[in-house]
Amino acid sequence: MTARRLGRTDVRVSPLGFGAAPIGNLYTALDDDRARATVEAAWDAGVRYYDTAPHYGLGLSERRLGAALAHRPRGEFTVSTKVGRLLEPHPAPTGSDLAAGGFAVPDTLIRRPDYSRDGVLRSLEGSLTRLGLDRVDIVYVHDPDDHLDTALDQALPALAELRDEGVIGAVGVGMNTVAPLLRIVAEADVDAVMVAGRWTLIDRTAGPLLEACERRGVSVV
Repeated sequence: MTARRLGRTDVRVSPLGFGAAPIGNLYTALDDDRARATVEAAWDAGVRYYDTAPHYGLGLSERRLGAALAHRPRGEFTVSTKVGRLLEPHPAPTGSDLAAGGFAVPDTLIRRPDYSRDGVLRSLEGSLTRLGLDRVDIVYVHDPDDHLDTALDQALPALAELRDEGVIGAVGVGMNTVAPLLRIVAEADVDAVMVAGRWTLIDRTAGPLLEACERRGVSVV
């Protein structure tokens, strides 16, 4: 697949990306071998962009993705992860995250929303450890619907600093709704937005967002 440049950065992504929520046991448990085989099949098909998040399986997706890519040349693939949810010990685990988070994993951890500068740095540090990488190409602020002002004031400026220092390659925001992304594109220094489920054959509500991103030179995933 021909790589595409993300925004005004040097980060490049394949036209098709691999969403790694399912290998974090989204709704259904997979074993490690099947998860690895899934990543291998994507690689064999030419996919070179892999997206994950701490939210996906309470870190399981990041660990499995990192393990599956460990033998690949680092310069040949692009990885994105997300910030905004810190993983912390669960004070009262029930045995499964399925009901609360949608992932068929033990709920020994809990997600705590944190869109502060410190929260961003802590989250990224944890992700790098789970992925087994020394850098991440793209970092998205994950679902800041109820924390939009904090994301704009703290999370996004912190990521922009990391990008400008060369610690990460690009800054993005990933959400399921269009209106907050329109505000972010207008007010923040972002390279990409990830909009989930709002630009399909049935749902075209992301049309104004695509137009705004085109005017601002922001990429859309």
